[in-house]
Amino acid sequence: MNPLNPDTSARPGEAPVAGIEEDDLAGSLAGLAGLSSARLSLEDLLTKVASFAVQAIPGADGAGLTLLEADRANTIVKSDPFVTTIDDMQYGIGEGPCISAAETGQTMRSGSLGGDPRWPRFGSRAGRLGIHSALALPLLVQDTVVGVMNVYAHPKHAFDDHAVSIGELFAVPAAIAVQNAQILAQAQRLTVNLQMALTNRAVIDQAIGILISRTGGTEHDAFDRLRTLSQNEHRKLSAVATSIVEEAARRARNRRQSST
Repeated sequence: MNPLNPDTSARPGEAPVAGIEEDDLAGSLAGLAGLSSARLSLEDLLTKVASFAVQAIPGADGAGLTLLEADRANTIVKSDPFVTTIDDMQYGIGEGPCISAAETGQTMRSGSLGGDPRWPRFGSRAGRLGIHSALALPLLVQDTVVGVMNVYAHPKHAFDDHAVSIGELFAVPAAIAVQNAQILAQAQRLTVNLQMALTNRAVIDQAIGILISRTGGTEHDAFDRLRTLSQNEHRKLSAVATSIVEEAARRARNRRQSST
């Protein structure tokens, strides 16, 4: 039987299983298409992708999504509370289907985690928690793994070939949605950092001007004074500059009040 075209026969009075699964997949794909990176935070969008995966993949009880980023800590979300426990265990031990999928770019499936020789430490602990099936789907964009979707089920052998095929189909648009959200989040962080840098530069320039007016020294002398204070007080240069500007403002207010 072709896993993408399974037997759709059903007993009288029952809906065809394949038809239900196709509806679930279609609904999940429509949900993906409707996600807006502009309206949702990165974590919220990733959580929705994980929830859509549970809806799309037959047999899934819960899912997590790990976004891989080279320049910062990985972003990890989950659709259900039990996924947090199982994923924390996997990352804490340093082995498991998600880690293998991220390293190889290949789908990882297990129908009996407790006896799976690929991940003996993780698998045995997962089995004791009643999580016996796992499906780790790498999210690939131009052969680069941008993240991994971890799908779990309590029964053994919950994910057959058809479920794997559905998961891999879902992972293609999911990877694009995740990458778009990642790019937007990076752009937003860059904007915030630039705004902060401009603000810091402005307050440092103000502090330099205040020091020059007090000492009659040069701009270079004032900057050296700021840097020395920063080192001695173990504070950022911008924080020291802010203190000087705020102190000058307080003195000016006090002089104005006393003169009235």
